[in-house]
Amino acid sequence: MWTSNEVRKLFLDYFEERQHAVVESSSLVPADDPTLLFTNAGMNQFKDVFLGIDKRNYDKAATSQKCVRAGGKHNDLDTVGRTPRHHTFFEMLGNFSFGDYFKEDAIIYAWDFLTNVVNLPKENLWVTIFHEDDEAKDIWLKVTDVKAERILRLGEEENFWSMGDTGPCGPCSEIMYDRGEKYSCGHENCLIGVCDCDRWLEIWNLVFMQFNREPDGELKPLPNPSIDTGMGLERICSILQQKESNFETDLFIPIIKKIEDLTGKKYKADEEGFPFRVIADHSRACTFLIADGVLPSNDGRGYVLRRILRRAVRFGRHLGIKEPFLYQNVDVVTSIMETPYPELNEKKDFVKEVIKMEEERFFVTLNEGIKKVEEMISTAKSDNRSTITGQEAFMLYDTYGFPLDLTEDMAEENGFEVDTQGFNLMMEEQRERARKANKSDGAFVEEQVINEILEKIPASNFNGYNNLEEKSTVLALIKDGEAISNAKDIEVSIVTEATPFYAESGGQVADKGNIKNAKCDFAVENVQKVASWILHHGKVSGEITVGDTVELLVDQNHRLNTARNHTATHLLHKSLRKVVGEHAQQKGSLVEPERLRFDFSHLHALTEEELLEIENKVNEYIWSMSNVEATNTDINSAKEMGAIALFGEKYTEEVRVVSVADSIELCGGTHVSNTGQIGLFKIQSEGSIGSGLRRIEAVTGKNAFEYLNQAEAKLQEISAYLRTTPQETLYKIDALNKTIKEREKELELLKSKLTKESSESLLDKAVEINGIKALIAQVDVEDANILRQNAEMLKDKLGKAVVVLGAVTGDKVGLVCFASKEAVNQGVNAGNIIGAAAKVASGGGGGRSDMAQAGGKDVTKLPDALSTARELVEKTLS
Repeated sequence: MWTSNEVRKLFLDYFEERQHAVVESSSLVPADDPTLLFTNAGMNQFKDVFLGIDKRNYDKAATSQKCVRAGGKHNDLDTVGRTPRHHTFFEMLGNFSFGDYFKEDAIIYAWDFLTNVVNLPKENLWVTIFHEDDEAKDIWLKVTDVKAERILRLGEEENFWSMGDTGPCGPCSEIMYDRGEKYSCGHENCLIGVCDCDRWLEIWNLVFMQFNREPDGELKPLPNPSIDTGMGLERICSILQQKESNFETDLFIPIIKKIEDLTGKKYKADEEGFPFRVIADHSRACTFLIADGVLPSNDGRGYVLRRILRRAVRFGRHLGIKEPFLYQNVDVVTSIMETPYPELNEKKDFVKEVIKMEEERFFVTLNEGIKKVEEMISTAKSDNRSTITGQEAFMLYDTYGFPLDLTEDMAEENGFEVDTQGFNLMMEEQRERARKANKSDGAFVEEQVINEILEKIPASNFNGYNNLEEKSTVLALIKDGEAISNAKDIEVSIVTEATPFYAESGGQVADKGNIKNAKCDFAVENVQKVASWILHHGKVSGEITVGDTVELLVDQNHRLNTARNHTATHLLHKSLRKVVGEHAQQKGSLVEPERLRFDFSHLHALTEEELLEIENKVNEYIWSMSNVEATNTDINSAKEMGAIALFGEKYTEEVRVVSVADSIELCGGTHVSNTGQIGLFKIQSEGSIGSGLRRIEAVTGKNAFEYLNQAEAKLQEISAYLRTTPQETLYKIDALNKTIKEREKELELLKSKLTKESSESLLDKAVEINGIKALIAQVDVEDANILRQNAEMLKDKLGKAVVVLGAVTGDKVGLVCFASKEAVNQGVNAGNIIGAAAKVASGGGGGRSDMAQAGGKDVTKLPDALSTARELVEKTLS
């Protein structure tokens, strides 16, 4: 039986033998692609290559790509676990051609692999093509032995592929596997393209990428016709392992067995096994998403992760699990997947901690949601209705993460119904908003426009790592998306043959400076890289013409201060990982001349001791006077060197490795040549920017020195105010604190004594009713504690008594009642008395029969409240 690891390796080896570059799976978080929430297909990482914007040193490739789909056709969360084939996380095996081969070779490879390598029976294979693609049908008949009657023509919805409303697209050809009549739905039209039952299994989709769809809908031929194919690893494994469902393959069964151990229940392949399948699927998705840097949050990718994770927890409740459990599945997922994805083992402990914390939060959320449902049911009863509205149910779901099925269960227990139709309508509206928010039709338009303008101009030559001045030729001037031949006193973008200006990238701001000659002085305000060209943005003073020779001058102070901060981020990253753990991965940064900002993954606030240790380590690196070295190499060699690739960055096959002290990172930014040039490093702040995300802000060099000078000046000012020296300031503050506390104690004793004396004068106002002394009065005290103490003291002095005191404390009413044992025996109930009085003052409260307290909002009603208490006491005792 083929294992999943063997199938994956077999596929990649097959195409490597046919001169395809085997490219590592990209992150589930797409790099530089605002149109995608998650990587959802093998071609995502090659999108710019298909558009002709990105150039690679290979023209055909093969991958096993991690994918997540958590929305859209067949991929709504509610579908996962109900069918045998659909998942949130899956792997897509794919081979790609970027202008090297086209339809014929793609078809030959697919048919050969399926029928000769993994030996699928040909009689079980069917083929579909786009109904207008006669070329594809002719090739299938020419290069394979598939029968003509097994080639079916389908429409655009089934057999014309596009990534979105814009971008690469083209006809496709799908290879289907007939699992046999026993899997048929039994319908007379149980046919490919008509029926979507379990008999017909799509296993491999060959996309013949010929066009790019423009924003206006026009189909333009791509620079070179290309190939994009995708075959689901889980699906092909289910066939090769002869399993009824993907969930019975070796990719899922160990996880399901773990769930059996956790629940003490046995998995069944029918409807009863639905919760097992959901948990198994979601365990994989959560593990991979968190390992790729996604953390639970209330928006974007983090919100999808949170929904997936909480859905798994909810189904754990269905199986009787009432405490965090999902984090335990991470070990199983890792053991299954660590051969192709060794990073899972490195990040396993962090992934488990994130999941466990989120589970614990969700259990608190569930309890809050239960209270909200109870409040809704109570309100509905008051309104004489027996339905929880769709809006209420959706609010519970969206705000509290409270699942609809639990809302329905609680409603049913109380004889209520839930307006599920209204709930579903609001859910669909939310999905539509999300779909619109995730679309960015014009995201690549600017790049494509620049690409068309500059396609005949050679790529810009950046030589600014060690050079801040350059003479070069103006190759292009661009204004408002159009090429112009000259520019005079206007804002424009300039492309030169060579440049020392660093373009904004990787969190580092762009260089500033000037481009000049005898006719003009162009102030460079921003520099951006589009495809392979570097564009200098700014305003021309004078006149500049295409073909002019110009001098490019980078602002040296701007560059050096930026480089100080950039090298410091590398040292900070290394120090963080040493102090708090390897899970502290960089999640983003901003490197400017004035400061640096560093975002990293960590679940807790750093202690003062940790911050000091990190700061000390960075400064030790700086003062070690270590050289900073940069090496250009291929990506595999860089990884063998131990270089760290940063989250969210997109790397080409050739990369730049920056080594400083014991830090080795892939980085294209500018750096100092020696750590001593940084001078000094000082952390200004550390705080949370989201669930599991922290941020450090720091300064270096002159800015760090100025920061310390300002702090010293403030200390001098404080010590002068305290009439002491900076060295003695803490001792002086400590002494003042002690004095203040002593004075506060003395003041409290004095207040208590005065209040006690004032309250004792009330003793004469007590009236006796049937042997019980009753005292109801308003007093002048500052807080509820003193009010309570005085009421208890008066009750003790009066003996057989009931005492009710009221006071205005701040902007509220305070009420308290004490009753002796004898008063309680005669029917007095302090809780009832105080509750009735508080209601008069627009408040509430209660307590025991012998002691109760309450508050009220309306201070003008205090006399009325006490009058009510008096009437109730007199009535009870009489």
